[in-house]
Amino acid sequence: MNDTNITQNIYTPLDFTASCEAVEIDKRIRNTMKSLQFSVLAMGLGLARIKVNYMYRELGFDTMSHYIYKLSDDTKMEKTSIYKWLYIGESYLMYQSELEQICFTDSDGPTKLPYLKRALEANDKQEVFEKIKTMTVREFATFSKGSLRVNTKPSPYVTMRGSRVYVDGRLAVRINRKLDNESYAFFRKIISIAGKAMEEGELILPVRLRDANEMSCYEARSRKLIERLRKGA
Repeated sequence: MNDTNITQNIYTPLDFTASCEAVEIDKRIRNTMKSLQFSVLAMGLGLARIKVNYMYRELGFDTMSHYIYKLSDDTKMEKTSIYKWLYIGESYLMYQSELEQICFTDSDGPTKLPYLKRALEANDKQEVFEKIKTMTVREFATFSKGSLRVNTKPSPYVTMRGSRVYVDGRLAVRINRKLDNESYAFFRKIISIAGKAMEEGELILPVRLRDANEMSCYEARSRKLIERLRKGA
């Protein structure tokens, strides 16, 4: 393999913003998704580039949503994950200059980026760009409202690709495809909820209920209780 080929196969997040070719960006997004340790920032920037410049039209789609649905079908990646990356990419582009100055990378927790605009509206700019490097997603979300919390290790990001679940780009769980459809969907839903909680630094309380009626009553009452707790009541 010559030096040219080596260079073409190594992409940094900002490589996605440099290309003006929709097909090239789409190709890089798909190749990045196949990587075991892919860059969330690179993925987000590629998607944001396609949306901002209406490149999805060059790829044969009327809307960005149609492009994302097709991308999800082709790669077996969750649509919710793709939309999350898009929001991350849009946030990065909005504050690209400042984020480059602090050398913000995937290891700093890119899922914090969607909270950046609100954080800047509620806090001092210099403090915001210091905290985004050190806080967890949940801490930064709270900080973005104007409430400071203790800094700790950034939370991991979780993605699902078909029957496989990745934490920080590493394979964590594989669901047996030989399970019946109901069992497969059940475990997939549980893992999806657990993954979101893990990213946000939240806690999970497993509750066993006897039937659908009991679950319906529990959901309604627990939802109200959680709202009261978060309001400090």
